[in-house]
Amino acid sequence: MLRGTPPSVRSACNATFKRETLQGRKTWSSEHEARLDAFRWLNRYNTRRRHSRLGQRSPIAYKTALDTTATTLAQAA
Repeated sequence: MLRGTPPSVRSACNATFKRETLQGRKTWSSEHEARLDAFRWLNRYNTRRRHSRLGQRSPIAYKTALDTTATTLAQAA
């Protein structure tokens, strides 16, 4: 997931994961449940969660805006 990513970005991502997933959590009933929670968080983080770097937009909304802009520019040319 984070291969080739600078250490500061990896650290920030790990801190966010801990804050949003692990804080206040005592235990999971199984390893499968823990992995499922991690997968759900990662999926939300990569698709729906708003990012300050993207102007408080989700990655999906950001990509949609980029695609719309690219289409508009292509039609204008």
